[in-house]
Amino acid sequence: MIGWALRWVLLCCGILLIAIGMLDRGVAVPPDRAAESGSGARLAISTQRPAAAVSNTIVYTADDRGHVVLNAAVNETPVRMLVDTGASLVTLTPRDALAAGIGPSELAYSGRVNTANGVARMAPITLREIRIDQLSLYDVPAAVIENLNISLLGMSFLGRLQGYEMRDGKLTISW
Repeated sequence: MIGWALRWVLLCCGILLIAIGMLDRGVAVPPDRAAESGSGARLAISTQRPAAAVSNTIVYTADDRGHVVLNAAVNETPVRMLVDTGASLVTLTPRDALAAGIGPSELAYSGRVNTANGVARMAPITLREIRIDQLSLYDVPAAVIENLNISLLGMSFLGRLQGYEMRDGKLTISW
């Protein structure tokens, strides 16, 4: 009796292992067949594999001073931006903000910040979209800062990426 029970347990375990192995190779019950009447749902081999995580990348070359300046579109308006990992927020010059459709009446200069040019007034805003090449991010926290010479692509944008790396004078952005 123990021999028969042991064979039965081994047979069931073998069948279970084979079934698990088939599922791992893409054997599945299609949803449209799951409700079929009769002796049960039929198995079909799925030719689709789960897509691997796709990483898109863009590479920019730094200028002679080691700065990366790129062309972006802010709210669909072209804006030259300096990549600045030391800036907490994306920041726009008042001129770039106006070009991107953010008028002076929409700006509430409620804070002060320390910049390379000294202390300046800051108006917090949210940008509808920032696009660089084929990458677009939406609803990006930002600020308009007076006395800024160039708009900055700061951490409120960079922090939402899969990653970024500066190596050998090249900035690689991945998402």
